Amino acid sequence: MIFTIALIATTCVISYKGIKDEMFLQRYAFSIEKVKHNREYIRYVSSGFLHVNWIHLVVNMFVLWSFGSGIEVGFGPQSLLFIYFSSLVGGNVLAYFIHTYNPGYTSVGASGAIAGLVFASIAISPNLQIFFLPSWVFGIAYVVYTLYAIRSKRTDVGHAAHLGGALIGMLVALLIFPEALVHNWLPVLAILLPGIVLIVVMIKKPELILIDKRTQKKQLTVEDRYNMNRRTRQEEIDRILEKINQKGIDSLSKKERNLLDEYSQSQ
Repeated sequence: MIFTIALIATTCVISYKGIKDEMFLQRYAFSIEKVKHNREYIRYVSSGFLHVNWIHLVVNMFVLWSFGSGIEVGFGPQSLLFIYFSSLVGGNVLAYFIHTYNPGYTSVGASGAIAGLVFASIAISPNLQIFFLPSWVFGIAYVVYTLYAIRSKRTDVGHAAHLGGALIGMLVALLIFPEALVHNWLPVLAILLPGIVLIVVMIKKPELILIDKRTQKKQLTVEDRYNMNRRTRQEEIDRILEKINQKGIDSLSKKERNLLDEYSQSQ
């Protein structure tokens, strides 16, 4: 269980630094703006080693120990690390596509990676007990809860990233152990299919899900999307102009030059 312990120890040390130093946390948190404009792809991984408070950290590390150690002992450290980091990056990639028009979106935490371990365990052993429930029942309930949480405008938790990490973890487990699909195809499909449909809808038709129950009004209308696109484009132009001011026009990339030309022609 040395790799599980190493993940926990590393996460605790880095999270401690982030909890004590807000600038450090912001420097390595997952950020739509920093990934899109500055290409700081390290944030897809570094954000998973940061937590906003001690409760967030302790809960995640307890679940990591509970499921990570079982996977490491039963299937080896390679399986543990492959599932963990695939789920971490996959969850953040999903969050990027869902929140791509919200440049202010940021998140930290290992929850997506840990959800991947939990759902990998469900794929392998669907009758495993989680909170006194068969794990496959827990998996279905988790997908339903994610839909409820998003529709209820629960913006305090990155539910989309958690769901993405969970489903990636299950798919990776099936890739490593294809026999699990043969033996457990019914509970696996009962979780994967609605989960994948929910993800596709979140990306393609978010207005069907992002509803505030208190007002029963859609949060994202066609006009909202247009305004977000326009605002994001203007922010990108402002960033390019600031770059010219600081480093000169020769510092611009070909893509930035083309964007600036298109903007000039539209004025």
